Amino acid sequence: MSISENLARISQQIQQFAQQTGRDNVRLLAVSKTKPVEMIEQAIYAGQRAFGENYVQEGVEKIAYFAKTPDLEWHFIGPLQSNKTRLVAEHFDWIQTVDRLKIAERLSVQRPVDKAPLNVLIQINISDEDSKSGIAPEQMLSLAKQIYQLPHLRLRGLMAIPKPESDPQQQKIALSKMQQLFDRLQAEFDGIDTLSMGMSDDMQSAIECGSTMVRIGTAIFGTRDYPTKNLANSAA
Repeated sequence: MSISENLARISQQIQQFAQQTGRDNVRLLAVSKTKPVEMIEQAIYAGQRAFGENYVQEGVEKIAYFAKTPDLEWHFIGPLQSNKTRLVAEHFDWIQTVDRLKIAERLSVQRPVDKAPLNVLIQINISDEDSKSGIAPEQMLSLAKQIYQLPHLRLRGLMAIPKPESDPQQQKIALSKMQQLFDRLQAEFDGIDTLSMGMSDDMQSAIECGSTMVRIGTAIFGTRDYPTKNLANSAA
């Protein structure tokens, strides 16, 4: 199937799952990491406007390439090192993976004053996995209070990558915990409207548990082709 057909199918599924829960506020983030600009162009032509990138330099290059295309929204969704915060602050519209005050402070200081505040999601390590970034659930409110005070950031909500589970009931254990955390955050702060969770394998469960943004890559663009240098680095 073509990228436009994939997008239409996924969008229809999202709408169906959302309607079953009585909601209409679920957005699709197309995860375009490692994919060439030609594929992103096809997605844009099909109506997609929000894209997620995991690698800072690759994302910055794509943002520059599409600089004249109106209404695009770029989300950084990968782990962020301190020495890369300036590039994210200067170029992206959202970052979904903030899990340290130091990173948030650098992003706020480095955000250009002529740009709107950088939209921020706090990443929660909801399944307590050593291999995953994110803070423990009990740290959420403390970090949120600190981020909320930073002048050039706008706290929008939470993001999580739960441990993969094939059984929907098992999926919903972690996803429901995220929904509870999101409700607590909304009760404490104004402007909290985004719960980013759910990928291809758990999209329905995530939407049923309150997700407002699902992150879909392979089901749109096909299997990812990782650069050789990344494979070499990951094996080192």
